[in-house]
Amino acid sequence: MTTETWLDLRNVEAWLGDRPVLHNLNLQLTLRQSTTVLGPNGAGKSSLVKLIDRSLYPVVRPDAHLRLFGSETVNLWALRSRLGVVSSELEQRLHPRTAVEEVVVSSFFGATRLGLDQHPSQEQWEQARDLLHQLHLHGIRERSYGALSDGQRRRLLIARALVHQPEVLVLDEPSRALDLRACHQLLTILRGLIQAGTTVVQVTHRVDTIVPEMQRVLFLRQGTIVGDGSPRDMLRPAELSGLFMTPLNVVEAHGFRQVLPG
Repeated sequence: MTTETWLDLRNVEAWLGDRPVLHNLNLQLTLRQSTTVLGPNGAGKSSLVKLIDRSLYPVVRPDAHLRLFGSETVNLWALRSRLGVVSSELEQRLHPRTAVEEVVVSSFFGATRLGLDQHPSQEQWEQARDLLHQLHLHGIRERSYGALSDGQRRRLLIARALVHQPEVLVLDEPSRALDLRACHQLLTILRGLIQAGTTVVQVTHRVDTIVPEMQRVLFLRQGTIVGDGSPRDMLRPAELSGLFMTPLNVVEAHGFRQVLPG
């Protein structure tokens, strides 16, 4: 099992407009160590995802760095073959009339729709259809993106992120707005990806969506890491009560945890 560090942050500070969203951020994530970043709303979780996908840049300081797969200089095209990201910003950029199949295959070109000069190969079409089948979307491949349920959209974006067979898949609040059935379908997919060797990073505020295969849990609050350890050590009443600043109890069954009022 490789222990290559794919994300290395040291003393990172980042701003959105005129406000700081991340500060004094020190973090190393390694391949084959699936991790959940847990924190309340406004903790800076989505900003961390933006740092990773290079849509947000840190403040340049001599004592700070951000390295992806060992490099501070990143070729975004080359990065796609190693890193897939599913974010709310991507959902908003997709045109509602785009066909499901096109949403996936356009990812080969780094686009959200196929342009006039973009012609997927037969192999690329087949790979897109295979991914739709794996994520139980093959029956709706000709439907438009705007006609999908929230759960279908989330699975579709995961399929899109997997076209380059990335080593790491980063998911920003993947269970947002999903009903119970859709959420359970998503969790089954995440478990299968981790078991198959994909390094999954889940950014969330929901403890009940942390699958048993997760090996590490990070606590993020007010833009900085305030806790780091195994799920067994971190997902306990005292620790979670401190993170969310409210009394909490935890019930565990079959490797999953549910949080109740304390």
